[in-house]
Amino acid sequence: MASTPIVYLLSGYSNNRGFSKVEIDQHYLNPLLVELYDLDSGWSEDRQYYLSLASDQNMHILDLGCGTGLLCDAYARSGNRVVGVDPAPAMLQSARQKEYGSKIKWVQSTAQEFRSSEKFDLIIMTGHAFQVLLTDEEIASTFATIKNQLAPGGLAVFESRNPDIDWSANWNYEIELATPRGSVIEKREFLAFENGVEYMSFELKYSFPEGEFVSTSRLRFPSLELIKSCLSEASLSLEALFGDWRQGAFQQSRSEEMIFHVRSR
Repeated sequence: MASTPIVYLLSGYSNNRGFSKVEIDQHYLNPLLVELYDLDSGWSEDRQYYLSLASDQNMHILDLGCGTGLLCDAYARSGNRVVGVDPAPAMLQSARQKEYGSKIKWVQSTAQEFRSSEKFDLIIMTGHAFQVLLTDEEIASTFATIKNQLAPGGLAVFESRNPDIDWSANWNYEIELATPRGSVIEKREFLAFENGVEYMSFELKYSFPEGEFVSTSRLRFPSLELIKSCLSEASLSLEALFGDWRQGAFQQSRSEEMIFHVRSR
């Protein structure tokens, strides 16, 4: 019997020119892998939290790193005006197929580079998309986007993983997903930390009927102090910091999440 073919995808590693300008993680680009995104990253506590931030109908909302548009679709269903921004065309193509996809403005861009004459009441960056900003310059550029696009009195919310948590201890998993193509096995494996625990590399391995696909990724876990400093330099004020999706107080040694509520100064 012939062995299962293996296709190794390009890695999501950065270089000095900037992660999102030249290299986007391949599990956001490959159509086979994008099909799995809503299956293993579906509606969740964090998405419900972000949805609850749209307390008024007809808010103008910007989703930076919108992925397949689950939140954008939910915001639009509630009567809000929504712009979804993502650098990956395959993710945006999937997003357009959502129930309210035709009512949403989709833009292919990085968070760092996005600019619009529109101003937004709410800007969100979810799903730990903040972790793909691998340099201080990328964080600064993203905060510049937020500063530029916030309407007077507008709110920006994003989350970042707390680097004081031992993420390697619970990073690995293996799940089976039922798809129209058949059963798919998804396996995530921690590879290494760099610069202490600031950078993590890991692999996502997918076993499809068509073969096996491997995507290598690199994330950054910036410190709370660094994020606060970058916010201050961007003239953004930290209104609130929470440690979980029930708005519990952030505890440096215990909270997995750092959830930032930010307004323009």
